[in-house]
Amino acid sequence: MKALEKIGFKVDRQRGSHIVLRRDEPEPARTVVVANHKEIDRGTLKGIIEQAGLTTDEFLELLD
Repeated sequence: MKALEKIGFKVDRQRGSHIVLRRDEPEPARTVVVANHKEIDRGTLKGIIEQAGLTTDEFLELLD
């Protein structure tokens, strides 16, 4: 979540352990659903990165 917040995503709502993040600017608007768990499965993380419109390398740079 912190990596996505760096590029403008904000918490929109939460239901259970799923947090919906939204970014309106820059276009197009995007919505990403993140599971609030200590560990996220590799495939789930890849899906989150794709929903955010990022490449794996771009996401890894945000973690630094």
